[in-house]
Amino acid sequence: MANTDAGILLQLKERALTPEDAAKLVPLSIEAGWNQMEADWTFMLQSGEGKGMTDRAGRFAACALIVPLGPAVSWISMVVTAKPWRRRGLGTRLLKDRIADVRAAGKVAGLDATEHGKPIYEALGFRPLWELSRWHVKRVPAKAALPPGVELRAMRRQELKAIAMIDKVLTGLEREHVLRHLYARAPGLAYVATEASRLRGYVLGRDGRFATQIGPIVATDDATARALAARAVASAPPPFILDVPDRHKGIQAWINEAGGEAQRHFWRMTLGDAPGLAEDRPIFALAGPELA
Repeated sequence: MANTDAGILLQLKERALTPEDAAKLVPLSIEAGWNQMEADWTFMLQSGEGKGMTDRAGRFAACALIVPLGPAVSWISMVVTAKPWRRRGLGTRLLKDRIADVRAAGKVAGLDATEHGKPIYEALGFRPLWELSRWHVKRVPAKAALPPGVELRAMRRQELKAIAMIDKVLTGLEREHVLRHLYARAPGLAYVATEASRLRGYVLGRDGRFATQIGPIVATDDATARALAARAVASAPPPFILDVPDRHKGIQAWINEAGGEAQRHFWRMTLGDAPGLAEDRPIFALAGPELA
């Protein structure tokens, strides 16, 4: 447990979260300036679990979630504290409890840390794997040409299982449930790139509170990734958010040409070793730090 003042804890009630709590948790992410909507909270609590603390009026003071990504990895997500309760150890207390839950299940804990959270996670034993930037784009970037022989088409619901199997090989993540949720949320943003019927990449996206999140984008090469991103952004009104690993200079330059700005940075981190998670070459955009 974190060293939280006992007097503070007497003012709060800690309990397990349920999907029915989603609407009451939205104010936490709004206050933090995050893009999540009620649908995001509902999905994370349906597929994962979490704990929260409420004040005497029933308002949430803090929470921390776990989203399972297969038998080996669970994602630490939505560690957030309301402003009046910050710097009192509540978030760290809940975070440590979620880490203990992941370890008790015999899994590796993963997360995408902000610049403010990174030192906290490092002190708890997490190690950084790679860095990424969050790009805000206010207008639709230019079209991007596909490599010769590559075709781009709308994703089909019935191929999600096969896409998830390939995604697992490329990213080390088992997230068919995440991909299905995103497809159901925004099928108009879902595309695949193929060459001779072989998958070369895919893109999904979702609506957000103030911007459309484009991602994940997983592809074999930069040109294919840019073409997928271009098709997705042409299918929704701006603004957009793309969380792009810093190694991918080509897609970052394409975003920058449209006036995009890298407004904050994240670090992918793990507590323990998980095969594949250190590899960022096929990942051109995240589903979002809360979903990996």
